[in-house]
Amino acid sequence: MSRTRKIYVARLVGRCLIFALCAVMSVFHREAFQVLNGLNFFKKFSWLHLLWGVWVVDMVLQIIPIRNKVPLGSQKLFANRFKPIRDKINYEALKNYIVAITKAAYKVFLLWCVLIAAIGAVYYAGLIDKVMLFMISVLFYVCDLICVLIWCPFRLIMKNRCCTTCRIFNWDHLMMFSPLIFMGGFFATSLVILSAVAWLVWELCVMMYPERFWDHSNAALQCSECTDKLCTQYCRKLRPDDKPDRKSPVQKTSGAA
Repeated sequence: MSRTRKIYVARLVGRCLIFALCAVMSVFHREAFQVLNGLNFFKKFSWLHLLWGVWVVDMVLQIIPIRNKVPLGSQKLFANRFKPIRDKINYEALKNYIVAITKAAYKVFLLWCVLIAAIGAVYYAGLIDKVMLFMISVLFYVCDLICVLIWCPFRLIMKNRCCTTCRIFNWDHLMMFSPLIFMGGFFATSLVILSAVAWLVWELCVMMYPERFWDHSNAALQCSECTDKLCTQYCRKLRPDDKPDRKSPVQKTSGAA
């Protein structure tokens, strides 16, 4: 098991404990969630401030270049993680690849919007309250690492080889905090806005630097260069006799790359 995967396993355990704690608090100590209302964030310190701080730091690490502490899949948008294959880039194939995976990505986006709209409808119908919206976000917080370490349903649409090459890797926080859109208040609004900024930075880089997101133009994304070994259930074990993933959009759109 790689160091990065060990860290992520520990983080998954930590997130499960956070979810359990939040669930207990939501039943036996609901007054602790007053920080979610309006500007109560600034009136009294609570344990939720610590969780807010963790989430903010996570998002900041996605929008600034970090060399060793963040997986390549999250940092491939930056120049310092780009290893160009200048003599071999097929720019027509690169364009086709980006178009193909972006179409797949926005299928995921549309499905997620439908899910969030359903959550919003349930909230406005009075069937759940702000605490439950918060708990849904914390559940998504846990599911995020389940997707990385165990099984990712979005691969059924994206057809990506692994998390390192995933087109929507840094969509995680926007998806996590999207239920908070309906909540209002500084706590929720600040998280939604910062997650939208992280998403926007990612999307702008896909448009401006598409070569950083394709393993036929960025050597750092190739299996032979992998050091994260984060999602080992999908990796090729780096054997020299491995065959290309025929279901990957790379194989459908790459020419003489």
